[in-house]
Amino acid sequence: MDVTLPESVAKESGEVTRGRAVVAVAALSVALFAFATVETLPVGLLPQIAHGLGVSLSSVGLLVTGYGLVVMATAVPLTALTRRVPRRRLLAVLLSVFTAATLLGGVTPGYGILLGARILIALTHAVMWSVVASAAAGMFPERVRAKVVAALFSGSSLAQVAGVPTGTWLGQQTDWRVPFLVMSVLGLIAGTVVVTLLPSASAEDNPAATAPEPSGIRFALLVTVTAVVVAGFFTFYTYVTVFLTRVAGMSSHSVGAVLAVGGVAGVIGTSGSGVLADRSTRATMTGSVTLVTAALALLVAAGSHPVAAVTAVALLSLSLSGMITALTSRILRIAPGNVDVASAAGSAAFQAGIAAGSFLGGRLLDAHGPHSTVVTGAVLAAAGLVLLLAEEPLSRRRR
Repeated sequence: MDVTLPESVAKESGEVTRGRAVVAVAALSVALFAFATVETLPVGLLPQIAHGLGVSLSSVGLLVTGYGLVVMATAVPLTALTRRVPRRRLLAVLLSVFTAATLLGGVTPGYGILLGARILIALTHAVMWSVVASAAAGMFPERVRAKVVAALFSGSSLAQVAGVPTGTWLGQQTDWRVPFLVMSVLGLIAGTVVVTLLPSASAEDNPAATAPEPSGIRFALLVTVTAVVVAGFFTFYTYVTVFLTRVAGMSSHSVGAVLAVGGVAGVIGTSGSGVLADRSTRATMTGSVTLVTAALALLVAAGSHPVAAVTAVALLSLSLSGMITALTSRILRIAPGNVDVASAAGSAAFQAGIAAGSFLGGRLLDAHGPHSTVVTGAVLAAAGLVLLLAEEPLSRRRR
């Protein structure tokens, strides 16, 4: 996504010139691409890793489950602990640890070292996702910060479209270690650019470190809505393959193409949300949650029809990606206290939603079949939407 700005805007944003700021955001986007790819690569390479290390499939699955739990548990305390560290220094350390741990995971001969490397990466992920948005947005004036966030998170969106599928293919054609080594190189490149171009000012001097409209009640509602809606999304989406094959009657070979369409829709959702959120973060968040709810409702009503199912999956990917951009932009605007710590709370809520939704969906699938996952997901998303719509009256009552 293009975040090129006129020279007058570059002067408003401080010591960083337009060109340096844009390249720095691009480097951070590449870093998020590498993080997001490494996070979920074990899913695509499950059999290869299990065979290569002589462990069970469930042990390899723990590399993903444990990763999410570590991020959820450590995002807030680690971000609070590092809130005074200059952003350039902090991001350089995070990317250095990511690069080294990913490289270690790619060359290790044993499962224990790989698990330890994954924990290290998860710890860096917990802080990275909390501080990267404000670090990038602080180099630009307030009126375009949502577009900057969208450009930043285009890296993680592209990871789902290109990074994980390409990494999976590469690991299957060569060795499961190769894509991890490639991601460590990307981390090194991104880290080098960040050290070179990011401003060296203290964390307190970042213009995006404090929100222009801080509100404790609005933020608390935002975090709650995020956890509930994401739980609803992943109650269904974790088992989307089962739904598409059993309920929609699609072949297992076509599922990959459906998910690829969803990935492209996700990239579009990220870009579009950035444009809209610069006008109104609240309206964009509300629109994204409404679309998640509508897409799940479409699956409840017509999920047995392949065209409707594919349309709904694409809408889900588009709306969740848009919601991530809107959520981050909303936090930059209303966070009470330190924006990075608030972002960490938002990240923890997102991870909690993923864990809760995946767990709930699994229990429902075993007990009541795949259709129950989408019904429950739609109910949870609708509950999140009701909470979000109640934000204004609740805020007025609090005042």
